[in-house]
Amino acid sequence: MPLLFDMPMEKLKEYRGTNPRPVDFDEYWERALEEMNAVDPQVEIIPDPDFQTPFATCSHLWFTGVGGARIHAKLLQPKNVSAPQPAVLMFHGYTGNSFDWMAEKPAYLAAGYTVAALDARGQGGLSEDVGGVKGTTRSGQIVRGLDDTPEKLLFRQIFLDTALLAKIVMDLPEVDETRVGVTGRSQGGGLSLACAALEPRIRRVAVAFPFLCDYRRVWDLDLSQETNEELREFFRWHDPQHKREEEIFTKLGYIDVQYLAPRIRAEEVVMAVGLMDKTCPPSTQFAAYNKIKSKKSLEIYPDLGHDPFMPGIYDRFFQVM
Repeated sequence: MPLLFDMPMEKLKEYRGTNPRPVDFDEYWERALEEMNAVDPQVEIIPDPDFQTPFATCSHLWFTGVGGARIHAKLLQPKNVSAPQPAVLMFHGYTGNSFDWMAEKPAYLAAGYTVAALDARGQGGLSEDVGGVKGTTRSGQIVRGLDDTPEKLLFRQIFLDTALLAKIVMDLPEVDETRVGVTGRSQGGGLSLACAALEPRIRRVAVAFPFLCDYRRVWDLDLSQETNEELREFFRWHDPQHKREEEIFTKLGYIDVQYLAPRIRAEEVVMAVGLMDKTCPPSTQFAAYNKIKSKKSLEIYPDLGHDPFMPGIYDRFFQVM
């Protein structure tokens, strides 16, 4: 096995995170959920005019999220199955989108699952980013809103979009709300954990190398081009002497998935970790995993990094759902 760059396994299993946790973290997210629940989502489900299959109806699901943004997800509903049916929510990697109708989704359709794949707002899909924040909007979404109030952090809105999507899918007459799971890799893994934390009815969670965890640890290791490049640019232009460093990382603590993880109430959580991952270092992933109180298990890949092709992991995730 290559030389470890992070921590040995015995320390990873005990690691509890580095990024500061805001003192009002719980109250912050309770207020956020109150705001989300007060929104009229104005749900629209529109069959795609250009792509359909004999075995599933493929539709565009639109809803209004917090702040008034129209959010998009691909909704695939299997034909010729008895209702109610289970469902799986899929979340994509950073800057990406819900991808093709037939990418990853058919296996769940074949098993009778409804599938909903979110487009994170302001990224590569169809969901809106309505803006309205003070400060920089350059260099990425992690720093979006750092010069505004914590309520303006963009990932707060994205996390709430995942929970609202879950609520909408659970309310579909064809779906059994007690049999809904979430899955994703990288940012999709982080969003899956956030969704399960904010919507406690989520029963199954299957994630690989979750992003959006323990920002300060990533900064200290100086490895991730995604997170650290955003923060480098932010500090360079907005706090070049790092006089606000503690304030900045504390504010990022509001959108640090490790501190949402204790809220997860799923029946089963599976996390895949590559010990050579320099994008989402293993310690940042363990910071979240170690705080999960539900039944949980790890799939460890000692020689792999931030690799979407972890042998056996798709089959394992399918079994979890």
